[in-house]
Amino acid sequence: MARIAGVDLPRNKRIEIALTYIYGVGRKVSKDICKEAGFESKLRTDNLTDADIAKIRELLTRYKVEGDLRKDISLSIKRLMDLGCYRGLRHRKGLPVRGQRSRSNARTRKGPRKTVANKKKAV
Repeated sequence: MARIAGVDLPRNKRIEIALTYIYGVGRKVSKDICKEAGFESKLRTDNLTDADIAKIRELLTRYKVEGDLRKDISLSIKRLMDLGCYRGLRHRKGLPVRGQRSRSNARTRKGPRKTVANKKKAV
């Protein structure tokens, strides 16, 4: 099993798909890495040699992935929250940040629905 950037790549998957298991590597970046390393598109992770893994590791140093990327993103969000700007306030409240509708959707962020009981009529 190949271990790259602190992530165990899944066995018997195509290398361009397996690389997307690394945080910060999507399909585009993984295809670029495969093309630059000279791998076939059908190459599976089981068939990788130690030299191939070393080549992938070296090519990944150009990109910000895993811990560094997570740290940068969390610092950016913290900066927005400290500024007290609109986006920071939305992050702080756990609501959608990018203008999505929150009246009828955004249940994943607002939590489960809370029913409101009707007032009882006076007799």
